[in-house]
Amino acid sequence: MSGDRGPDGPVEADVVICGAGVAGLAAACALGRHGIDVLLLEKQRSRPPVAKGEVLQPGSLNLLHGWGVLPALEARRAVRLDRLVARRADGSELLTMDFGQLDTDRPWLLSHDYVTILECLEGALGGTVRRQHGVLVEDLLRDEHGRVTGVRTGGGDRREIRARAVLAADGRSSRLRRLAGMTADPVAYDHRLLSFELAGTPPVTDEVSTYVTDRGMVMVYPLPDERIRVYVQVAADELRKADQVRLRQWCRQLVADVPALGPLAGLLEAGLGSRQLLPVFQYWAPSLVRPGIALVGEAAHGVHPLSAQGMNTAIGDAAALASRLAGVDLGDRAALDGALRAYEGERLERIKDIHSMSHNAARMMTSTSRGGRILGRRLLSGSARSGRLRHQLTYNMSGLGIRPLGTLDRLFQLGVLPDRRRAAVAAR
Repeated sequence: MSGDRGPDGPVEADVVICGAGVAGLAAACALGRHGIDVLLLEKQRSRPPVAKGEVLQPGSLNLLHGWGVLPALEARRAVRLDRLVARRADGSELLTMDFGQLDTDRPWLLSHDYVTILECLEGALGGTVRRQHGVLVEDLLRDEHGRVTGVRTGGGDRREIRARAVLAADGRSSRLRRLAGMTADPVAYDHRLLSFELAGTPPVTDEVSTYVTDRGMVMVYPLPDERIRVYVQVAADELRKADQVRLRQWCRQLVADVPALGPLAGLLEAGLGSRQLLPVFQYWAPSLVRPGIALVGEAAHGVHPLSAQGMNTAIGDAAALASRLAGVDLGDRAALDGALRAYEGERLERIKDIHSMSHNAARMMTSTSRGGRILGRRLLSGSARSGRLRHQLTYNMSGLGIRPLGTLDRLFQLGVLPDRRRAAVAAR
């Protein structure tokens, strides 16, 4: 429909998407499969490597298969992971979530580099999707009633782009969210994550291992080409101004604190040059839409990386929005805004549930206080004793849906009450 006219002048696209991260590319992919004319704008000209968004859940894999993205990821040697395992510092098991028990076509996780995931999404964009890099969106266009009707770009490419709808996929500090009058209040956790990418590593098992230790959380999982990702929880100023001698001492102390990392000791020291220090936030926007505009991905929500839900929730946002817009006359503003409100109604409760689940998991595994550590390990051990609870937690982590834990479930986890259905597995 590009080039036709709306009430305010020529329309250059049905939908303008601002931001070409996972949320923006997934939205473009999903909308393009419905034949919707999309213009995808990204301010960066190239993609810097970043240690985020590397683990895809079964729910996302089902969507990516439908979009033609999954075969490309598998062709580029994505790694299948069967389990999420919480372990003590010595490597002994606290709780295992086995995705092979789920009733789904793809009962596993998939890991790959964030940039590769973006490239595979971009490679699956349909013929109705146009993309432009190096374009900074500075402002929203509005009609006389305040409805969003497009965007204004800045820098050396100043122009007005009119569209029937605008999607804000411009991340946690979303400019478009603010311009549209929507809010989100990112809250920083009291720790950060230090990321390592280790090359030439010994083989590791096909799982995401999270070590729950007195010093905080350590997460380890394999990446393609015999690499391993390691995240280490650190205090905000733990390594401030540390020189190489101090960093090597820190690595040795880490292995002393977490003996299960012993086989990686030398590789951690060798990988100090690859480290990235990542801030960690949690938030969700109480509203996802205004007339003519919707939020997707990190413009709408953010969770602790521990539960690997952020990227997967963004992919779910894209699929839900595309299904609401498919078949709607996008030139009918009332129908379009009704579809956007339906998207908000569908996703907002799901986002809240995912936020709550992720935050609870983070508190359980990252607490460094004595009471917090004891409580977290008790909850993990209590869940491990019940096959029913293990299955429910695995399902919730999978991206297939959310079955929130009730008050009785929490008491079962704590061991206050016996779970008389602990051997049962929820109906599939």
